[in-house]
Amino acid sequence: MPKTVKIAFVGTGGIANHHLTRLKEIEGAEVVALCDVAEARAQEAAAKFGGKVYTDYRRMIGEVAMDALYVCIPPFAHSDAEILAAQKGVHLFVEKPVVMRTETGLKILEAIEKAGVMSSVGYGMRYSPGVQATRAFLKGRAIAMITANRWGGIAGGPDHWWRVYEKSGGQLLEMATHQFDAMRWFAGDVKEVYARYAQRATKDLPNVTVPDVQAVAMEFVSGAVGYISTSCALNKGGYIMNLHVILKDMAIEVGREIKVIPEGAAQVGPIPESVPGIDAAFVTALQTGDRSHILCDYREGLKSASACIAANESAASGRPVAPWNG
Repeated sequence: MPKTVKIAFVGTGGIANHHLTRLKEIEGAEVVALCDVAEARAQEAAAKFGGKVYTDYRRMIGEVAMDALYVCIPPFAHSDAEILAAQKGVHLFVEKPVVMRTETGLKILEAIEKAGVMSSVGYGMRYSPGVQATRAFLKGRAIAMITANRWGGIAGGPDHWWRVYEKSGGQLLEMATHQFDAMRWFAGDVKEVYARYAQRATKDLPNVTVPDVQAVAMEFVSGAVGYISTSCALNKGGYIMNLHVILKDMAIEVGREIKVIPEGAAQVGPIPESVPGIDAAFVTALQTGDRSHILCDYREGLKSASACIAANESAASGRPVAPWNG
């Protein structure tokens, strides 16, 4: 029988409920405590998944015997929960983006590495069979360029924190960071970014201060180049998300399916029918002590966040910015 892993949560909103649902299906995962500033939201989650309810995460971390803490809070809310947990020897799962400011992340990273606890960051694309097969195919091959686009609408209602740039960091940091992380996983660390943002299509919507179009050009340490664009202007429906890798004599489209252009130029795969999901991988790592199950630890997650933060800084300054790369 697998070892029981006692898990607590800070934040019980939408993404936390996704993880809680997955954890309920994993043998040995036991939710022991849930914390949210909105007590009713925590009570609702506790009714479904169990666990003692708190509204003060410091009290919860101090009182509850836990093996792991999930931190599922908005970008602006990260402060010392991760540090307090690490100092107690508690392993960490932190949702993306891990911070809005790299300096905050560096303090958390120091605490994690000093304590020697395991950490995982919620970059779920790394746990996709197609993404894993593409990365294996790219190993040892020179990437010329990598591109990504993520176009959709604004998240949440009129009072949602996502609409406020100072709270969410914008769509690149809060959503398209998934694509940016996949680009990094394929092409390596980012050397420099140059970004331009604008708000052209959402000025008539209430409480929206995030840019609705963002474009970022980048150079990787390897010498490869790339760009990522993101938009939240499609508020009548519609959604586009894609990622392309350009190599010598071919391109690879990474989506629900993996396509090689021109057809037949190469074979990516075999692509497994399924691979362990991000929550199952984290729990297995805790049960076995084998960190290799975790595909993105806090250091890696901070690098991806820092690349997005550097883009925000570039858009504000009008100059290229080098992200933190550890």
